[in-house]
Amino acid sequence: MSPLRILLVDDEPLARKRLVRLVGQCASSEIIGECGDGEAAATAIRTLSPDVVLLDIRMPGLDGISLASHLARLQPSRPLVIFTTAHADHALEAFDAAALDYLLKPIELPRLARALDRARARLADVPSAPMAPAADASLAALLAPPLRLTARSGDTFRLFDPAAITRLWSQDKYTAFLHDGVEQLLDESLASLEQRLASHHFVRVHRGELVALRRIRALHLDGDLATLELDDGQRAPVSRRYLPQLRRHLSEV
Repeated sequence: MSPLRILLVDDEPLARKRLVRLVGQCASSEIIGECGDGEAAATAIRTLSPDVVLLDIRMPGLDGISLASHLARLQPSRPLVIFTTAHADHALEAFDAAALDYLLKPIELPRLARALDRARARLADVPSAPMAPAADASLAALLAPPLRLTARSGDTFRLFDPAAITRLWSQDKYTAFLHDGVEQLLDESLASLEQRLASHHFVRVHRGELVALRRIRALHLDGDLATLELDDGQRAPVSRRYLPQLRRHLSEV
């Protein structure tokens, strides 16, 4: 039986050292690589094609949940992800990302051995195959510079992470959004932003409105009028044209 090929990802050298020692005591298992952050892990997965990734959650840059969620969309069966973390509060997110197991530090040998046995049993039902070109390209895209929106005020240009934005709306010749209670203006059209922000789960709810699905707290219906309540207190109108599509999106969240 071939050894289980394991990639170890943790930003703490001492944690990696301990896991290497523990894996060495598990039957038919070997560490084929170590990484200290999510970006390095994405590259290693492309080049090494591990069977299992032992993955920390809180790391600088690309965090473990984001990486695992991306892997689950690409190829649910391989590599399998086993989270190894000191934080118990991410378990639901971890299993939403199709994690095989969730081990809390300090990790004990019997618990790790059982998780690796589960991985071995799962992989025995799945034929080994090289990573598909589309998956390889998608992982490469994950390493691309993060998307930022550029707002201008006079001669000053400010960059904003879409994750910090709740909604965007058309305002005269500009697109506006609130950040820390201050209105910011973009030269980019709402149509262009709709395409660029689709991967960040922004959806059109009105001819002049884009909202972040994850920030929706309630949909209020009053006759023919519909309004979204967002988690920062903002409200966005929903047109009848976009209401059926919005309801489908909400049912999938």
